Amino acid sequence: MFKGMYHGKQCHVADIATVLSRAWAAGVDRIIVTGGSLEESREALAIAETDGRLFCTVGVHPTRCKEFEESGDPEKHFQALLSLAKEGIQKGKVVAVGECGLDYDRLHFCPEEIQKKYFEKQFELAHITKLPMFLHMREAAADFCEIVEKNKDRFTAGVTHSFTGSMDDCNKLLSFDNMYIGINGCSLKTTENLDVVKGIPAERMMIETDSPYCEIKNTHAGIGFVKSTWPSKKKEKYDQECIVKGRNEPCLVRQVLEVVAGCKGINDVGALSKTLYHNTCRVFFPHDLDSAADALLVGVNSS
Repeated sequence: MFKGMYHGKQCHVADIATVLSRAWAAGVDRIIVTGGSLEESREALAIAETDGRLFCTVGVHPTRCKEFEESGDPEKHFQALLSLAKEGIQKGKVVAVGECGLDYDRLHFCPEEIQKKYFEKQFELAHITKLPMFLHMREAAADFCEIVEKNKDRFTAGVTHSFTGSMDDCNKLLSFDNMYIGINGCSLKTTENLDVVKGIPAERMMIETDSPYCEIKNTHAGIGFVKSTWPSKKKEKYDQECIVKGRNEPCLVRQVLEVVAGCKGINDVGALSKTLYHNTCRVFFPHDLDSAADALLVGVNSS
């Protein structure tokens, strides 16, 4: 979509540079580009190498796990992921294994057993590389938590992103040390969703856009808390000064922050954003960002 392609049709010029400019102008500090397959992880690393503020993940999404077996040699496929991750770590770009996990909402893409097998396999990737994990859990909390429990000593930390589960699911995840809950527009659709978000401690939460997906729509329960808006136009009437209607962008992480603050009744949005940023640094940038994140928090704590 950031190349202007929608369902195989070119609707406008590639505009990733414009999208990134808008993100930096909106106060976004760093962006993690997600890999969802071996090929996509290669592409994510190539994108991350174009800017010092871009980083990426290496891994296989649950709905794509058939690629291990379709490659003809699952172990060779795994080794290719491992060598890509190592290359990216050396370049200072790969900060997590993922996106991996379980998605029982879309079993037509990949059966349950294959998803489970290769979710478990990717803990090996995290164990060898000492990377944290960027995790996906949809309609699969019991199996997901069972696999995480079995492998909890094989990864340093993780975030279960795009969380849409129940408070029960949430509590199961929070029972794992160093597991955070990732919130985006999909997490803020219903009043039930907002009640769950309200109950997640800010110290165990991260926010994201998952762009180009998961935007906050006008029909979402959280829309009333949104204060920051950008002009938008349909993709057919592309204008680089506007965001594309229906396509999410990194700058819109600000809206996720506003909804989280609103439903938690937090007035100091700045302090909340620093806490969430600190959580993200703790997991994905422990070496070079802890001191910067701690410095940011000093002002908040003293006030």
